[in-house]
Amino acid sequence: MPGGPYDHLLDPVVEIVRAAGVRIMEFYKTDLNIERKDDYSPVTEADHAADEIIVPALEKLTPDIPVVSEERRQPPTGHRFWLVDPLDGTKEFINHRDEFTVNVALVEDRVPVFGVVGIPVTDLIYAGHGPGTAVCLNGEGTSKRLQVRKTPARGMTIAVSRSHASKDELADFLVDYEVADRMVAGSAIKFCYVAEGRADLYPRLGPTSEWDTAAGHAVVDAAGGSVVRLDKTPFLYGKDRFLNPGFIAAG
Repeated sequence: MPGGPYDHLLDPVVEIVRAAGVRIMEFYKTDLNIERKDDYSPVTEADHAADEIIVPALEKLTPDIPVVSEERRQPPTGHRFWLVDPLDGTKEFINHRDEFTVNVALVEDRVPVFGVVGIPVTDLIYAGHGPGTAVCLNGEGTSKRLQVRKTPARGMTIAVSRSHASKDELADFLVDYEVADRMVAGSAIKFCYVAEGRADLYPRLGPTSEWDTAAGHAVVDAAGGSVVRLDKTPFLYGKDRFLNPGFIAAG
């Protein structure tokens, strides 16, 4: 994998994400204590337990870089900050669907320059930190390079959100695309589908938060793809209240 300024972060952050995934799995398919945040989205003790692993570990790893987590939401200071979703896809987790992830990204000058997405159920880790660095790591330490694909002649495969997709709105958006297939999934897994060439396009028409997208965004970029706003302008981070507009992740 090509070198770069973030090589030294890859192994320790992967270990942090794996440890959080192991902790999350201790709660999976058990009777959960489910709370509601101010926006009525669900949160469980698994979210908090993963947060308690990730945030202190990142603070120890890079004491000079502040950490912003979904479970803490403190505003970042400076031009660099970690952006963490300890358990992305809490709805899928609660409903015993395997489509939930652990997301850790480093944002620099409003751009995600480093990202790790862990899938606890399969023990797969997707990571990227610059052009040509995207990889998928399995639990045995074997790595596979990731590269987005050219759109097949038969048409695009579209990654679609399981919990947030509006069928009519999505149909209107895709009217000018040649669609051959759809892959429905929750969480940041959809970014991974694009990065590894299983899907060609992931359009998200509704709102998300920055911790939902930053790690997957970095992986797609590293695999040769792109993530832009719906109007094709740059998709940036460090926004007010960490709220995202709609976007397109593309191979």
